[in-house]
Amino acid sequence: MSTCPPENSLLTDQSTFWSSTGPNWDKHRIGWAVAGGCAWITLLISAISVMQHCRNYTKPREQRQVLRILYMPPVYAIIAFFSYRFFREYTYYSLVQTMYEAVTLSAFLFLIIEYVASTASDHNPENAVARRDKRPLPFPFCFLRYRPTKPYFMYTKMWIVDLQYTIIGPLGSIAGIICERYGVLCGSAGFNIHFASVWIQAIEFVSISVALYGLFVFYGLILAELEGKRPMFKFAAIKLIVMFTFYQSFLFQTLASHNVLKGTEYWPGTPRNVANGLNALAICVEMVFFSGFMWWAYTSKEYQRKPGMSATRIWRPLWDSINFSDFGREIVESLNVDYCCGKPSTRSRLMEEG
Repeated sequence: MSTCPPENSLLTDQSTFWSSTGPNWDKHRIGWAVAGGCAWITLLISAISVMQHCRNYTKPREQRQVLRILYMPPVYAIIAFFSYRFFREYTYYSLVQTMYEAVTLSAFLFLIIEYVASTASDHNPENAVARRDKRPLPFPFCFLRYRPTKPYFMYTKMWIVDLQYTIIGPLGSIAGIICERYGVLCGSAGFNIHFASVWIQAIEFVSISVALYGLFVFYGLILAELEGKRPMFKFAAIKLIVMFTFYQSFLFQTLASHNVLKGTEYWPGTPRNVANGLNALAICVEMVFFSGFMWWAYTSKEYQRKPGMSATRIWRPLWDSINFSDFGREIVESLNVDYCCGKPSTRSRLMEEG
């Protein structure tokens, strides 16, 4: 049986920041302090943005999704800090990050659906897309055409854009954690088909690519309904985080595989440890800027309460944002045969929530 190459060789113990003589200011611990400081700044900026929405919680169906999206930078920053601090368990933390990426994309889709539903009769997004004519798919499938008026369009869109990745993303992370536990994940083995890492990454890559493509299709279809909502900036805030973290991870892993990055006394472990540490440190720094970008893109000014209205108590918005029962109901509802066939009585329950 194939065995994984060693990934966590111990060169020097760096399990503590302080010693009997004070802090150990070597390169690794300087990065430790920078990562922690950036994570705190990100958490502070995001907390202010979240608090503003909680105090002006005037459109719960939209803002519960906005809050979930605003959690993305601090979740990434905190996970990245622990990935740097406990770099030998980096794989576990990175898989948790993948889980929340699926949550964020789902929240963004549901937010877009709410925007569209608000312009349609009976708060039903299907009535909005029903006005569209047959059109070609975006590149590279522009030779194919689709008709939004078909009863199965919204059902297909929900699965292709969102629900399949909501399921596959977390399942892939759980599978990765199990494989890592039993020593068969082997991320350092690269594209070795004898280990689980390449197969899990391939499935997740196809899943998220399909989800993003479907989101582009839906975005182009309902662009008119999104006027004044700054959807491009909202989508860019999420997409840039996903792209930055993915491509820089690929870059660092490529440098490690070609022995450009090497473990030293101050960067302990294998080249893969160093690549993981640099990636985690970069994410911590980047999330400071992305949290500010999201504060601006998902501004609470769109939801300012009317004069004379009292501020909302923060506990209900926070509970709504971490209560993912709406995701579960949407998945169960989409498995309904009548829903698939587009019968009029099978409206999405997400659209009925208050």
